[in-house]
Amino acid sequence: MSAPHAAQAVSAAASLQTVERGMQVLRAFRSDRAPVGNAELVRRTGLSKATVSRLTSTLVQLGFLRLAAGGRQFELGAGALGIGHAFVASSELLDRAMPLLQTLADRLGVSVALGVRDGLDMLYVAYRVSHHVATLRLGLGSVLPRASTAIGRAYLWGLEGPERQRLLGTLRRGLGPQWPLLETGIQTSFDELASTGTCAVLGGYQRDAYAVALPVRVGRQQLPMALSCGKAAIGPNLAAERKRIAPVLMETAARFEALVADIDGQP
Repeated sequence: MSAPHAAQAVSAAASLQTVERGMQVLRAFRSDRAPVGNAELVRRTGLSKATVSRLTSTLVQLGFLRLAAGGRQFELGAGALGIGHAFVASSELLDRAMPLLQTLADRLGVSVALGVRDGLDMLYVAYRVSHHVATLRLGLGSVLPRASTAIGRAYLWGLEGPERQRLLGTLRRGLGPQWPLLETGIQTSFDELASTGTCAVLGGYQRDAYAVALPVRVGRQQLPMALSCGKAAIGPNLAAERKRIAPVLMETAARFEALVADIDGQP
């Protein structure tokens, strides 16, 4: 490779890395829209303090972040919110799925979420809640840990063997000392999925909240996702709730997969 071409390749790689890191920073913001400072962004992204400081300054200039009241923390700006709203408005999958998910939520008196993989977590790309129940502190765009939640474990279970093992290895390395306890819970959920088709978890993300979940495959490309029903309740009977929810959830999941079977690409 000639010197000019080599220099161009290095420049392109550096630009790509900057974009990837900028996306890491933006994805570190949660759906609760709570302002976040540079120190917390360093913790969430694993990037250096200097890199995060440089990126947040650039993203503010570009309109993807803005300074929150007080001037020491950041929140998503109009640029980032515009992309998110455009995604929701233009998604054929969500357009088809939302009425079905709302019907499921109202029928069972729960909140219903459709999730995809997002790093070590699960991202809610669809979320509906019953009109008759107080919802969890969640919504469209919420990010939940994959290892401790029903939706995350159901997603893992739905993967092909090699891919599942690869992601379990990534979780093992990323969670460190927390892994042994979580691994036991994951295996329990896998056993439940193998025997019943669903898994149920209490307190996986929020105290006194439970969820029942299963894996689904979406569109022509069979994109792996997961579907869950959940609710915040004091002292719920998890076995009874799974018995109540699982048949309806499995029926709805089959209808959902058929409804979106001809969709191409990502959600």
